Amino acid sequence: MKIERSLHMDDSNMNQLGEMRIAPYMQLATALIGKARHAGGNMFRHQMDTLAILIDYGYIDSVLLKASVVHDTVEDIEGFDKNRIANADEEGQQVLDLVLEVTRREDEDKKQFLMRILKEGTPKAKILKCADRISNMISLGYVTDPKFIERYCDETEYFLLPMALEVDYNMYQELIELIRTRRRYLEDGGYFDTREKVSESTK
Repeated sequence: MKIERSLHMDDSNMNQLGEMRIAPYMQLATALIGKARHAGGNMFRHQMDTLAILIDYGYIDSVLLKASVVHDTVEDIEGFDKNRIANADEEGQQVLDLVLEVTRREDEDKKQFLMRILKEGTPKAKILKCADRISNMISLGYVTDPKFIERYCDETEYFLLPMALEVDYNMYQELIELIRTRRRYLEDGGYFDTREKVSESTK
């Protein structure tokens, strides 16, 4: 499946983006303004950041971009009516289908969720999840909980790197660099040394 993209936005791409009805999806996403993030800010800003990352990588597929704007609504807004996405415009059902692909199911833990996308996800779902993770990894620079940072880096290495390698090598390279810098932060702060000492003392 070919996913529309343009690494150098020309007038045709600009007009294409201008004709997309993204505003209805942005309106739905404003319900996330009250949802705080671990690194600060709120979930609405994260949706916009994911959209910007996709455009930065040249993606101009309308379903992909619309889904990026509302990708956390079903999971993070209690009682959210999925029909609001399906009925947003003529592409609403396709957008909802993509959103549900990257939404964690009630019977899934985090590892099962990411493994499902890695093994069964469509190319659009994997691209969206990689953009989402790039946004999260950048935000991780503002997180001060070393255990959370370590777990998130390990998770990204195990699940997201093979996902990115499959769909977008440039995203893969950015994720590697983000993992490297976040782990360097832990190393410079002495986290790994402290962890090893604690491990030795409990033997």
